Amino acid sequence: MNMFLHELKAYRKSTIIWSISLVLVALLMLSMFPSIAKDAENFKKLLDVYPPALKKALGISIDSVTSLLTYYSSFVLLYVVLCGAIQAMNLGTSIISKEVREKTADFLLTKPVKRQKIITSKILACTVSLLITNIVYIVCSSVIAEIVTNKPFQYNIFLLLSLTLLFVQLMFMSLGVSISVIIPRIKSVLPISISTVFGFFFIAMFSSIIGDKATRYITPFKYYDATYIIKNSNYEGKFILIELIFIVFAISMSYIIYSKKDIHAV
Repeated sequence: MNMFLHELKAYRKSTIIWSISLVLVALLMLSMFPSIAKDAENFKKLLDVYPPALKKALGISIDSVTSLLTYYSSFVLLYVVLCGAIQAMNLGTSIISKEVREKTADFLLTKPVKRQKIITSKILACTVSLLITNIVYIVCSSVIAEIVTNKPFQYNIFLLLSLTLLFVQLMFMSLGVSISVIIPRIKSVLPISISTVFGFFFIAMFSSIIGDKATRYITPFKYYDATYIIKNSNYEGKFILIELIFIVFAISMSYIIYSKKDIHAV
């Protein structure tokens, strides 16, 4: 418990910064909705200027400005989930690598604590940090959404859309944890996090352009299709299952590797 609280405290500043950042992104994007919805025809003409390939890549359609939910899923979540994925990847990648980078691994591993408990405490702290970020984001974005629109919207769908942030984050956190135990020394987690997240993001954009459904299984950014969620008020079950399998596999592999690997502090 002490190790868990220590790790959670270590992530406190990062959690606060990312939570505020995601809320500010939502505030900025949602604050434009009233003026865009009011002048929808001119905005649609502006969208017509964009190349079809670019609109497909970004998931933008002419109908995206007609309601809060379609606007939120097409314009707001796109950037929020991208930023949230970087946060999760940062947390996951730094989970073990920071001990080597800060030369505290030898001190930590000489304590009468099993390695499984160490990595469990770290993973739990990362998960709680992401949960806190999502709670703050969902509460604040819900309030903002209520303020910017004078028309009722289905809050259950709004919540389902917002929760995709957490689901995508959990996948990237699990991937980051695996990388942190596989790579012996990581001097800086940011380049790895950004390159990995944007790599999957560009795959998602390319998938949208060519209309290849097979690539949906490769990138987490395509697991939760907003159009499907809005239409069916639910997620696609097969992608939930794939995510669970991936997380279990990635975390299990991390436990196995970490319990057996040689870790050098210097």
